[in-house]
Amino acid sequence: MSLGGVKSMLAEAAIKGVAEARARIFGHILNPTGQRSAHKILRKKLIGEKVSQWYPHDIRHDDPLVMAQKEQERLNKLEMLKRRGKGPPKKGQGKKAAKRNKVSTPEGSKKGK
Repeated sequence: MSLGGVKSMLAEAAIKGVAEARARIFGHILNPTGQRSAHKILRKKLIGEKVSQWYPHDIRHDDPLVMAQKEQERLNKLEMLKRRGKGPPKKGQGKKAAKRNKVSTPEGSKKGK
């Protein structure tokens, strides 16, 4: 063995030892081969609580006065549409019922003959 080979082996061992010590001290995972792993993602803190704190509490779900006001606005709009003749049809008078009645009474299929 030559002197250069021994020096490179010692340098390589020292670098490996330093890397292992650094990983132990700082809590890193040693990955000398450089293979992909999910450790980086799993190490991160969960962010759900932090993100939810940024948004204000939604008062509409808890305050009955706000809900009553929304319901009143909806009823007022529905009443206005009914006055103009644009409200919802009575039960059995919608599009499906009109189609069903049209198809069910053709000229050629009369009962009783």
